[in-house]
Amino acid sequence: MDKFQAFGKNFSDLVSDSANFTPFAARTQQLIREQLGQVEDKTQLPAEYIDLEKRVDALKLVHQKLLQVTSQYSNEPYDYPPNIRESFNDLGRTINEKVQLLSQASTPAEAQAALTAPPAAKPQPKTFSHAIARSSLAGSQTLASTATGDDPLATALEKYALASEKVGEARLAQDAQIQSRFLAGWNTTLNTNLMFAAKARRNVENARLMLDSVKAKHSADLDNLSEEARSEIEQAEDEFVGQTEEAVSVMKNVLDTPEPLRNLADLIAAQLEYHKRSYEILSELAPVVDSLQVEQEASYRKSREGA
Repeated sequence: MDKFQAFGKNFSDLVSDSANFTPFAARTQQLIREQLGQVEDKTQLPAEYIDLEKRVDALKLVHQKLLQVTSQYSNEPYDYPPNIRESFNDLGRTINEKVQLLSQASTPAEAQAALTAPPAAKPQPKTFSHAIARSSLAGSQTLASTATGDDPLATALEKYALASEKVGEARLAQDAQIQSRFLAGWNTTLNTNLMFAAKARRNVENARLMLDSVKAKHSADLDNLSEEARSEIEQAEDEFVGQTEEAVSVMKNVLDTPEPLRNLADLIAAQLEYHKRSYEILSELAPVVDSLQVEQEASYRKSREGA
């Protein structure tokens, strides 16, 4: 510690040689002296200013924490299972396109070709719901290709595949809304508004260091200041007060803007619409599959009774 203080003193002396020529050198010298504990009195910041700093820091932390999680909405496969191995052909066509191609197939070879048809446009999305849809349709076709008649499970799986794809598309629509109406807004607040506040705070700290540096320079004759020294101190005080008032205004503006809360409302609205749409899709599917299940159960019971 003694060696560090000695180094700091030597460095401070070096800076002091140019302190009278550049504000940066003067501020640097003052900062070093404060860090070394060589300063007893520092110009105090207003209580309102300190409170605003704490609130701005809290707002910044909130943005950083939530953006760490919600930024996943910009990553399409965030819910795509890592253990799935799908080929280029698996991702070639939409489920709806594959169902249409399968309906036109008259042989097992044509059905297989329909499942692995090359892409009509870009590869299909890698979401969990889309993966379920592709897996369900493949399972449906596997059962249908070996059945002697209509297979109720194959039929149900095909309908589930179509519904799952719709759920996946609803999720992608949700993600697009969140990216444009929430993530964009919160990133702007974090990287623009809060950055303005940080710059204003740095200006205050620089002005405070400059003021204390000027006071320290004339500390030996504070009771008998020359007109030039008095003017220098007053100028530094005016700069400090002006920068403080500007920073208070900037921080209040950042804290009072309704934009973050509006963005959060948009996030919730997008999630609500997605879950509502998913509910509607599955609500339409459930009674159809239930009906197939009841019919198969009745047929099974009848066959058991006949045996």
